[in-house]
Amino acid sequence: MKYSYIKPRRKSALTEEVQLLLSFFSITLMMLFLTYIFLLYKNYSFVKEKREVLVQKEKVQKSIQRMKSSIMFIEHQKALSEKVSTQNIVLKESISNLFDLIPLRITLSEAKLLENGLILYGITPNKNIYNFMLQAPLRAIFHKTYSSFYPEKNGWLRFVSTNYIESDEELLNED
Repeated sequence: MKYSYIKPRRKSALTEEVQLLLSFFSITLMMLFLTYIFLLYKNYSFVKEKREVLVQKEKVQKSIQRMKSSIMFIEHQKALSEKVSTQNIVLKESISNLFDLIPLRITLSEAKLLENGLILYGITPNKNIYNFMLQAPLRAIFHKTYSSFYPEKNGWLRFVSTNYIESDEELLNED
């Protein structure tokens, strides 16, 4: 007995709709897999780049430390240079003032600057000119002044004047 007017067809589990559905799922899985691979690659490249940046950061920090130490050295040298320059200017002015202090009748042959004093060698016509014109200003400047005189053949006197400034500690000890 035949109940159907058409010839029976073979039925399969993979119909066009199921095939379409499977192709969409496989494309979606493929896209997810490719996205995962892409993200793994990007993560690897970011980690690598991070390491390179850290190495560069360390190099820059070392460079900054070298620059800071160089700057400190240069500033120290500058301060030392300014100190020496100031001392030279003061010394130059002191020497200029010393030579302005020497009267025309007295001739200096040598002057030695000490850390805390001054030694003068020279020639003077007599002791009075020396005492009034040179020793009085020297006594105003220095705490201790000693003079020695030696006669010359021409009647003038050769002198050695030793002058000292006492330090603050020596002055306190005397009190």
